[in-house]
Amino acid sequence: MSDPFATLGFTRSRLVRHSSEQPDDAVPSPDAPGTRLVLMAGDALVLREASAILAAEDGARADRLITGDRLFLGHLDGRPVFAAAAASEAAAAYADAPFRTLDLRTIATEGAVPHEELGLLATAKSMLGWHARNGFCANCGTQTLFRAGGFRRECPACAVHHFPRTDPVVIMLIRRGDRCLLGRGPHFKEGMYSCLAGFLEPGETIEAAVAREAYEETRVRIGAVAYHTSQPWPFPSSLMIGCTAEGLDEAIVADPAELADARWFDREAVRAMLERRHPENLFAPPPMAIAHVLMRAFVEGRA
Repeated sequence: MSDPFATLGFTRSRLVRHSSEQPDDAVPSPDAPGTRLVLMAGDALVLREASAILAAEDGARADRLITGDRLFLGHLDGRPVFAAAAASEAAAAYADAPFRTLDLRTIATEGAVPHEELGLLATAKSMLGWHARNGFCANCGTQTLFRAGGFRRECPACAVHHFPRTDPVVIMLIRRGDRCLLGRGPHFKEGMYSCLAGFLEPGETIEAAVAREAYEETRVRIGAVAYHTSQPWPFPSSLMIGCTAEGLDEAIVADPAELADARWFDREAVRAMLERRHPENLFAPPPMAIAHVLMRAFVEGRA
């Protein structure tokens, strides 16, 4: 039986995390000896050879371009790790070997860093993105203050505390007998099919969200739903909740606003998609994606 976490991106991390519950005086100085830095230049992460966890001196060349505070992520191997965002022009400062810049999706797809670094990078990207979007109080509009090493923002006017958010998304492998339902969004690469997915709505259970999304996109009604596995998805900050579900209907009526196509596929067809040998050149998402893991579980009889 294959290990779903062997290829699943962003699920492994050796970071001893900081949190909003820890006081400000527990945050070390960014200049402390042995400090490490995750640096984003625009939408790209700075890599030194096969790692995106830089020594403090490696980040010094972009100091003047760093925007905002340095976020304290926690400790790695006993050393403090910070994350910082820099203007996109900072990428030019890392154009020479041993440095390069890559976006996080490419890093995960190509295996450009060790697998256990991906969880830490997902935390850094999600948190930096949250700060970039939440500089003002949603309650009164006042500019908020950076607190708890970056795991909280506080409003000096109305005293409201703001915390990083994670948006839950259900993604489901719908099966009917020996076939499963896969679709392709209008924005997908030509030939790629994946599991259906959608955001969980307020006041909704996971099971209800699976049923609603499936029906809205394909008019297929859903019976039993089971949890399979999950994956942080830092684009910008979601948690993919992987499920399997029983399809009660054969006919598919795809919503053209959501799907360019949807079909039932048997196990051999899905296996061919995973192995990039389908006769129609159809293929699955890459191994780092939870949809790939769910499709492989179906092929191996574990869904």
